[in-house]
Amino acid sequence: MSGDVAPRLLRWFDAHGRHDLPWQHPREPYRVWLSEIMLQQTQVATVIPYFLRFVDKLQSIRLLAAATADDVLALWTGLGYYSRARNLHRAARICVDRHDGELPNDFDALLALPGIGRSTAGAIAAQAFGQRRAILDGNVKRVLARFHGIAGWPGEKATENRLWQHADAHTPHQRIADYTQAIMDLGAGVCARTQPRCDACPLRADCIAYRDGRTATLPARKPAKARPTRRTVMLLLRDARGRLLLERRAPTGVWAGLWSLPESTDAATARHAIARAHRLDADSIRFRALPSFLHDFSHYRLDVTPLALDLEPAPALADDGEKRWLHPHEATALGLPAPVRKLIQSLT
Repeated sequence: MSGDVAPRLLRWFDAHGRHDLPWQHPREPYRVWLSEIMLQQTQVATVIPYFLRFVDKLQSIRLLAAATADDVLALWTGLGYYSRARNLHRAARICVDRHDGELPNDFDALLALPGIGRSTAGAIAAQAFGQRRAILDGNVKRVLARFHGIAGWPGEKATENRLWQHADAHTPHQRIADYTQAIMDLGAGVCARTQPRCDACPLRADCIAYRDGRTATLPARKPAKARPTRRTVMLLLRDARGRLLLERRAPTGVWAGLWSLPESTDAATARHAIARAHRLDADSIRFRALPSFLHDFSHYRLDVTPLALDLEPAPALADDGEKRWLHPHEATALGLPAPVRKLIQSLT
């Protein structure tokens, strides 16, 4: 049963797999690496336009390494999980410093780069360098958990170890890049999380989950936790020239290193902070409330209340490395969190 998984997958891939993804033409190490980082926790359809914009601006590892953090984050804005972009940038500079501006083809050297774990290193090694390395992303975990009838949440170490054993056992010695793409494609398009298309699956005849009617319960889901809601006030402070005040966020934490709007816990606290910073009478400050909105993170929801205020005369605060006064159309060229970009764009 296990021995013919790869041949069946490859025959299916030849007829039904994805052969026209932009990182496949040409399939160069830099493009493969960039696509694998972007595809972490993000679907192919979402990634494609970001990938195309990114490689149009930064065509090589050397150009990526030479870019500023703001340049990289601006290209990434809207794709989420911004630590991926920061790690990508750091890894590019390491490649220039230690690997002559190339992505290393040694597995351990790949694994040592920021943002590259075992599965991502395997995918790069297989697709960029033709090395026999197994992968175990979310799609592959689902395929293997169902095919082998493996109970348990794949995030548990014991379950993950069993899946890695099967992933390695099924990886063939020829057509490594195609097999890697094939099993990812099967998980994405056929062995979907909900409503899998078992009638179209080349592995159906030996799939334990299909045989036992357990496709709805395998793989086990992560134990649910209630997501708390946090609240914040975002301030749209405009000077007499119509420019907005932006601040760079801290280098760690949510939206680390991105530019964003000043925040406060509530309107009263914001009013007193603005009064102190700009030598105003707190009682004279009248905010204009804009529609509030929710933004979902993986572990909590953020309830955002935007408050607008025109500061006249123009404040004396000078631009520096952590604060900038920019017109809305200039601000959106920076690396901004997606909800902040959308909020600023609503002003234009």
